[in-house]
Amino acid sequence: MLIVMGYMHVDRADLTEFYADLKHLAITARQRQGNVSYDAALDETEAGRLLIAERWADQAALTSHLLAEDTLAFIKRWQSRVRGDIHKYDASNERELVGA
Repeated sequence: MLIVMGYMHVDRADLTEFYADLKHLAITARQRQGNVSYDAALDETEAGRLLIAERWADQAALTSHLLAEDTLAFIKRWQSRVRGDIHKYDASNERELVGA
């Protein structure tokens, strides 16, 4: 499993539009094969900071999402107006939170 996690920073004036657009993308992403979860949350409204958390079954699923037409359109619309600090992690030892 892959975990994609980090922060997106957007100008406060664009925050409402960006968040609505991201929510629309999330609805589609959650339906894609290999998506385990796709979530975003406002972390600091005043600073325009959102927490991004995604889980994908494998690299093929993530790549398919990143190359999808709607994802590419989203990136094209926002790439010059947002700043991201997002990283990808391999999760090979998933287990319950409580316990061993």
